[in-house]
Amino acid sequence: NLPYEKIGRNEPVCIADEVPFDIPQSWEWVRFGMISTYSYTKKKINAQNADPKMWGLDLEDIEKGGRLLDQKTVGERKAVGDKTIFDSGDILYSKLRPYLLKILVAPDCGICTPEIVPFKVFGNIVPDYIVAFLKCPYVNTVINSVTYGVKMPRVGTKTMTELLVPIPPLSEQKRIIKKLCEVEPLADNYTEAYVQVAKLNQEFPELLKKSILQEAIQGKLVSQDPNDEPASILLDRIRSEKQRLIREGKIKKDKHESIIFRRDNSHYEKRGSEEVCIDDEIPFEIPENWTWTRLKNICSLIGDIDHNMPKSVSSDVGVLFLSAKDLLDDGTINYTQNVKYISRADFERLSRKALPKKHDIIYSRIGAALGKARLVEIDREFLVSYSCCVVRPLLVYAPYIRYYLESPQILLHSIKARQSIGVPDLGMGEIKKYLVALPPYNEQVRIVEQLEVLLDRCNFKK
Repeated sequence: NLPYEKIGRNEPVCIADEVPFDIPQSWEWVRFGMISTYSYTKKKINAQNADPKMWGLDLEDIEKGGRLLDQKTVGERKAVGDKTIFDSGDILYSKLRPYLLKILVAPDCGICTPEIVPFKVFGNIVPDYIVAFLKCPYVNTVINSVTYGVKMPRVGTKTMTELLVPIPPLSEQKRIIKKLCEVEPLADNYTEAYVQVAKLNQEFPELLKKSILQEAIQGKLVSQDPNDEPASILLDRIRSEKQRLIREGKIKKDKHESIIFRRDNSHYEKRGSEEVCIDDEIPFEIPENWTWTRLKNICSLIGDIDHNMPKSVSSDVGVLFLSAKDLLDDGTINYTQNVKYISRADFERLSRKALPKKHDIIYSRIGAALGKARLVEIDREFLVSYSCCVVRPLLVYAPYIRYYLESPQILLHSIKARQSIGVPDLGMGEIKKYLVALPPYNEQVRIVEQLEVLLDRCNFKK
């Protein structure tokens, strides 16, 4: 009941430790080299001496899994160098990156790259059965465990010829291939569905988060309370507060401040003495007690540091100096892990425009982190590089503005408005003119409370 192998006149040797699985009694184990011409010397030809109308096969013409994508002639491919000749019905096996399973039965004769090994099988063995065998997980595991070459792994001829192949009777080989032809389309459909489901599972949390944020900024997440002070009155109070800060010299007057209002069912923006219809800018309808405004109109600061880089950067001494990479995916700011520090002199030079304070928002305006907004929740002296700007809401609920800046509406605007060909860069002017759907203050608080509950309940990153 054990498998033995006899080589030449040598005594039979038990190979039970090599045989990977049991097979039916009518099947036989054989070495791949005994049933194929895989190790035989191949016929070669220089491509320039070949018939230009002949099929010229390259690896790029074969899809992962073995599907033939294209059949170009030698002339069309403008092939050069030595090629291997193959016949119609030969099995074509890619020895380069064998895990890609670029294996098929040649539908025609032609020439191919030396990375493809053409071979025949003996004894009327069904070529498609051998192709199916070479694609099976058992073979894939064996071959890829002994490939050589790190960047361009290949399988050696000795490895291939010593493979143990289970050979069924010819009639059973044909039945196996017929059944495989029936089930492979179903398996392909399942694979495609599985990939789509896996992708959806990966993307769903972020998509749902964006959907919740969009509902929030449109006034659909919590109900409106008629007892809330309308946002228009809050906006008047913000304007008065800004005037006071201007008189005290704490902020500079905005020469381009605007007021958005409704008239005749349209939205207008008053800029100085000019009134402009901005209906094409308004992205959605908002509740009656909400109002539209520009981000700069509800902030006392939107700015970044001087773009001159610090003269010296340290890993452990000086004043904390953060960047966009420190805006973490869990909704917080990293103040401690692998952070940088700058000298006191650099700090004094760079901190004149945008020194972050508690309740400010750090907003990323550059690179892959573009659009991230994080709330400063601690009293700590630090600066943030010009990869980010500091947003300081005035008399509005800062957490609401933080979430608003991460909403799909603002993200879409920021992607369209980003500058530069290299690293995407969002200009300060674009950030300042963001349209904000402003709810009453109490509703801002309720929206954030509900957002926190939903994001936490769904175990999302805030």
